[in-house]
Amino acid sequence: MRRQLASSGSVLSGRPLLSVLLAAGALIVFAANPSPVSAQQGPGSSASDPSIQKEASTQASDAAPTVPPETGPPSTPPSPSEPTVEKPLASGQENGLVTPDEPDASPDTDDQLVILPEIERQGPRHFLSSFKLPDKLVFAGQPVPLDNWQVRERIEYEFYQFLAEEGESIILAKRTGRCFPPVEKQLAEAGLPDDLKYMLLVESKCVAAAYSRAKASGPWQFIRSTGKRYKLHSDHWRDDRRSLEMSTEAAIKYLRQLKEEMGDWFLAIAAYNAGEIRIKKLLKQQKVSDYWKLHTVRETMRYVPRIIAAKEIYSQPEKYLGLTSKDLYAPLETETVTVNVKEPQRHLAAIAEEFGSYFLELKLLNPELRKEYLPKGTHQIKVPKQGCPFRCFKQDKAP
Repeated sequence: MRRQLASSGSVLSGRPLLSVLLAAGALIVFAANPSPVSAQQGPGSSASDPSIQKEASTQASDAAPTVPPETGPPSTPPSPSEPTVEKPLASGQENGLVTPDEPDASPDTDDQLVILPEIERQGPRHFLSSFKLPDKLVFAGQPVPLDNWQVRERIEYEFYQFLAEEGESIILAKRTGRCFPPVEKQLAEAGLPDDLKYMLLVESKCVAAAYSRAKASGPWQFIRSTGKRYKLHSDHWRDDRRSLEMSTEAAIKYLRQLKEEMGDWFLAIAAYNAGEIRIKKLLKQQKVSDYWKLHTVRETMRYVPRIIAAKEIYSQPEKYLGLTSKDLYAPLETETVTVNVKEPQRHLAAIAEEFGSYFLELKLLNPELRKEYLPKGTHQIKVPKQGCPFRCFKQDKAP
């Protein structure tokens, strides 16, 4: 023991007295203002962050004791035989964040750490559950039996399917402003229910050039044989099934016939989807006369409920989609002109230029034109409606 003290004394005597005084002063300053650092740091923490160090200085006096950092080389790691003891983390340090944990700390103090401030939403947030299917529905003048459990569930399924696809439903609603007016006029002139127009949303989404895997074409999705029965001509350069006016006229004739054969509109619409022969056969086999009691293929089981759900939503776009009539696409102002092609064929771009339009617009206005040209002959096509100075000038120049 005496040998050790002597050795220690010889070391002190060899250092300048000034160095000893400076070291003692540093220890006194550190003891007066310690900066404890946790033994471990979380994945998102930083020991050099001044904000965390400032928070750390407010820890309770009974927290784990701290040791001033060594200024010399790192200490020798403990030998394997010596157990390693880790210091427990103070409250709030598990993720590298430090919060006041004094027993008398007030939650209203300024130094309390707010991890996620509350966000005030602008306007109400609508969930699907906030929309309810009404207790009573009528389609084409016929009440829908919503008191039947399976009927209501089938229609609700389609109702929420439309609402779940909010972006697509908004586009569908906007398209009705453009494709419904001519159809409404034709249905009214034929004396058929206006509600039949909602079939367009399920058949083709109001897309005139729609084409299905079953080779059905146009807004009313006629197959070639049925279209031919109602004078919808199709060849390699033109498909009348894609004309909204012509196909609507054919659909009116077909639906009127189905209503007379099937007895009500629900069965008539189902027959429009699956064919009258198949529906009549299933009704006979299952000994029922009501569409809502008929078991058939999944597509036809969903077809009528989907049209009824479409009517509920798209007849009230402001209620369900937040759209007003001003948000819908405006009807296109067009006029029908006669084009005489004397050469073997004339490209639509040249024809469009004659009427102040362009190729893409002419194709969109005339979806029944399958090719990029008109063959030799006389044709009627739609062009954008023009003012008299332009149109009168062009008519004077026409042969």
